[in-house]
Amino acid sequence: MLKMKPQYTAFCAGLFLALAVFLVPKTITPVYAQSIGQLRDQIEEKNDQLAQIEAEIAKYQEALQQTGAEKDTLQRTIDRLNLEKRKVEADISYTQNKISATDLTINKLAIEIVDTEDSIDRNKGAISEILKRIDETDRDSLIIAMLRYERLTEFWDTIEQREQVRDSMGDQVHELLSYKDVLEEKHSESTEQKAELVALKNQYRDQQQVLEVTKSEKDSLLQQTERKEEIYQNLLAEKEAAKAQFLEELADLESQLKFILDPDSIPSAGSAVLRWPLDSIYITQYFGNTAFAQSGAYNGSGHNGVDFGTPTGTKVRAALSGTVTAWGNTDFGGCSSYGKWILLKHANGLSTLYAHLSLISVNKGDSVSTGDIIGYSGNTGYSTGPHLHFTVFATSGVQVLKLADYYAQNGRGATACSAAGVSIPVAAYNAYLNPIDYLPSL
Repeated sequence: MLKMKPQYTAFCAGLFLALAVFLVPKTITPVYAQSIGQLRDQIEEKNDQLAQIEAEIAKYQEALQQTGAEKDTLQRTIDRLNLEKRKVEADISYTQNKISATDLTINKLAIEIVDTEDSIDRNKGAISEILKRIDETDRDSLIIAMLRYERLTEFWDTIEQREQVRDSMGDQVHELLSYKDVLEEKHSESTEQKAELVALKNQYRDQQQVLEVTKSEKDSLLQQTERKEEIYQNLLAEKEAAKAQFLEELADLESQLKFILDPDSIPSAGSAVLRWPLDSIYITQYFGNTAFAQSGAYNGSGHNGVDFGTPTGTKVRAALSGTVTAWGNTDFGGCSSYGKWILLKHANGLSTLYAHLSLISVNKGDSVSTGDIIGYSGNTGYSTGPHLHFTVFATSGVQVLKLADYYAQNGRGATACSAAGVSIPVAAYNAYLNPIDYLPSL
């Protein structure tokens, strides 16, 4: 029978203890395991609910698109407003569930982070103990160690076992590094989820305001029309007349502006440097002298942007990172213009305008990233139905003017928009660029 020297017996006993520490199961405690399992089930349940709400929202959007194609009557408008209200309520429900799912994910990550940190600590402890034992057995030279054994085979067995321990040590170090990578990933994911949670809570707040806007629009319409079709059609005619007057004023003003476009100051056409400002694209009017423009619309000057048909309350996103140059609301004082609008300046020589919004979510001077929510679509200004008006300018050719000041400086009399004291972005004709030239292909 193989007989060990006392020193080797001590070494093996120490090694056994060290490995015992290392081999403690690295799984989380039963309480944690149960918590993570429950959280995972709850997250899955929330995701199922989100999918159902998404399907509901899609149905509302389809119904609204069909309603928008019908003749504009009081009843159709009321039906549209009712649909928009339900659609915004579904948006709010979606955001609420998304907040809950994100919160659950953050809690799950917190538990997983604690578990990973515990695994790292156990791994470090095991490695430290093994290193200590190896150090104790490596203090003697090989010759001295060999002389302690009666048989040479015992000595070689010991050497082989030391190598096995060192190999095991390498595996443990590799595993420790893996745990550290996992921990870093989970910390990063947790940070992202927390930022997402803040954004969702802001989105929820905004959507509540959009819902109030939608309710208010319906109440105001019913009050103005006294539920009579004739009165509604008269209101529509007045709005169209106000729109035509504004477009005439704008065309007259912009025809006097002088601007020479340097082609090298802007991206080349077809470069697709912008993203679509909406997640779902339905173009109702293109840029320039379209057939609709040639029929007499836009005062014969052509359409200075692209219109996207979309229900009130749709998230409007920055087409490119940039800075909020200005924003405004031309509905004050009855100026039938852009309604609520935002102007963004981008670093590549372009600026983008987003008009007819129901809600603005940014402030002048804010920096935004591509795809950030900057507002929500609506039906403000000279819009006769909810849509987003999107314009692209050469930045060097656009300016924000207070119309009253401009008219006073040029000896012109007051108009509806100048009397209202509103400011809007204006540009010479050749500073307007075709948005399609800078957007991705559909």
